[in-house]
Amino acid sequence: MVRRIENDHRRFREIVRGRIRKELRKYMSRGELIGRKGKNLVSIPLPQIDIPRFRYGSKDSGGVGQGDGEPGQPLSQGEEDGGEPGELPGEHSLEVEVTLEELAKILGEELELPNIKPKGTVKNIKSDVHKYSGIRRVGPESLRHFKRTFKEALKRELMTGTYEPGKPMILPVSEDKRYRSWRVKEAPESNAVIIYMMDVSGSMGDEQKEIVRMEAFWIDTWLRSQYKNIENRYIVHDAAAKEVDAHTFYNLRESGGTKISSAYQLCAKLIQDHYNPEDWNIYPFHFSDGDNWGTDDTKICFELLSKTLFDVVNLFCYGQVKSAYGSGKFKKELDSEFGENEKLVTSDIPDRNAILDSIKEFLGKGK
Repeated sequence: MVRRIENDHRRFREIVRGRIRKELRKYMSRGELIGRKGKNLVSIPLPQIDIPRFRYGSKDSGGVGQGDGEPGQPLSQGEEDGGEPGELPGEHSLEVEVTLEELAKILGEELELPNIKPKGTVKNIKSDVHKYSGIRRVGPESLRHFKRTFKEALKRELMTGTYEPGKPMILPVSEDKRYRSWRVKEAPESNAVIIYMMDVSGSMGDEQKEIVRMEAFWIDTWLRSQYKNIENRYIVHDAAAKEVDAHTFYNLRESGGTKISSAYQLCAKLIQDHYNPEDWNIYPFHFSDGDNWGTDDTKICFELLSKTLFDVVNLFCYGQVKSAYGSGKFKKELDSEFGENEKLVTSDIPDRNAILDSIKEFLGKGK
C-alpha cells in the first residue's frame, strides 16, 4: 500500500513538473511564482486536471451523425451561448508547492543551462562534513571494520593460546569487533555575491521595475542552486548612485539625469571593500533603459569595466529594458566596444515575455 502511494505521488510530481515546464514562460512573465514564494517553497497555481470520460444522453436527442440527412447538407445551428445565472461554484486552480531547488532544476533543464564551476573558497563560511577517521568498539554492522576485527580476534587467540598454526581458524567474538567512527569536520564552501544595479530615473517606470524584479527572482533561483551561500547587494542610480535594500531597489523612482558610471564606481568599491575575487564569485547585473549622460560618462564606464570590473567578476551582465522614454543607446555602445569580451553579456528585454530568453543569454555560459 505504501509503495502504491509513493508511486502515485511520484507520478503526480512528474505531472506537475511537466505542466510547469510547459507554462514556464507564462509563469515568468506574470510573476505568479514570486507572489507565492515562501522560505524554501514556491506555491504554483495549476488548473485542475479533469479525467476524460463518456457522457451518455437520450437516443432521440439528435446531434452530428444522427438522424436523416443527405451528404453536404449543412448542420443546423446549436443553442446560443449563455443562459440564466447559476448558483453552482466554478472551477478553481490547484495550489501546488514546489521547492526552489526543484524549480531551479526545471529552469536549468528548460533553458539547458550549464552548471557553474565555482572559484575559490571562503575560510570564514564553512559547512559540516562527516569524515571517517577513527575506530571504536560499538557501532552498526554496516560500519564494521573487517581488517581491524580480524586482527583483534587473532591477538586474542594468540594471547589465550587457542591459535593453532596448523589449523588456523579465526572466529571473532563480540569483544573483537571494531567499527569505523567519524568526526564532523568543517569544510570551506564556495561563495557568491550578486550585485544588482538599476537606473531609477524618471524614464524607468513601474512596468520596467516589475520586469527587473521578475528577472532577478529567476536569476537568484538558479544561482542559489549552484552556490550554498549567496549575498545580494542593491545599487540604484540616476545622476548619482547609492546602496539600498531590496524593497527600495524595486520601488524607488527618481527624476533627473542618468550617470551610469556612478553605479559602476560604487560596484567596484563594494567589491574592493568586501569581496576578495580570489574567494568570491561575483555577478554584477545592471538594468537600464539605455540612456546615459553624454559620451564622456560612457567612456568612464568603459574604463571602469576594462581596467577594474572585468578583472574581478565571473560575469558582468547588462539588461536593457525597453522604455517609451529611453534611447536604448548604451547597449549598442557596449556591444561595439566589448563585443568579443567573454566577461560581458548584454541582453534586450523589450517586454515580460523576453525574460526567459534574457536569462538564457545571461547564464548560458556557465560562468
